[in-house]
Amino acid sequence: MGMETTPRWALPLLLAGQAQKEMFHNEALVRIDALLHGRAESADLAVPPAGPAIGQCWIVAAGASGAWIGQEENIACWTEGGWRFVAPQAGARMAIADRGHELCHDGAEWSDAPLRSDGLYLEGEKVIGVRQPVIPDPSGGSLIDVEARNTIQAILATLRAHGLIYT
Repeated sequence: MGMETTPRWALPLLLAGQAQKEMFHNEALVRIDALLHGRAESADLAVPPAGPAIGQCWIVAAGASGAWIGQEENIACWTEGGWRFVAPQAGARMAIADRGHELCHDGAEWSDAPLRSDGLYLEGEKVIGVRQPVIPDPSGGSLIDVEARNTIQAILATLRAHGLIYT
């Protein structure tokens, strides 16, 4: 017998002579809807929320209980038929509403995306932050050395604030 689901997301395939094809087709559409340009409310809940809206998703946190027991790290989506769970695959990305940035799955675990609202992170460390105030140009005067030192100090402070050099 051939393959009954797709290899990455386990979407059900339609088979020749299969009864109730619409059920399998609709299940695939529900999974695609949860994953395509995915958005999760949170990745920090281990207990299903009370009163979720149809279409809302979460990434199940460690220590899951209730209807989420045994679904840690999976994407949980509330549907008309109840909870649907999708195991993440390498390359999966989900925007996380309560964090304000994406999580990425590397095939083993979820991690924060490098680009976040407050800057760019490499290996978990911020290397570029929010734009800093303008550094004023040195202006005339007889104390050029003092002005140059003040400007250099302002440049260094800005580079440090952006995380481009250590403090």
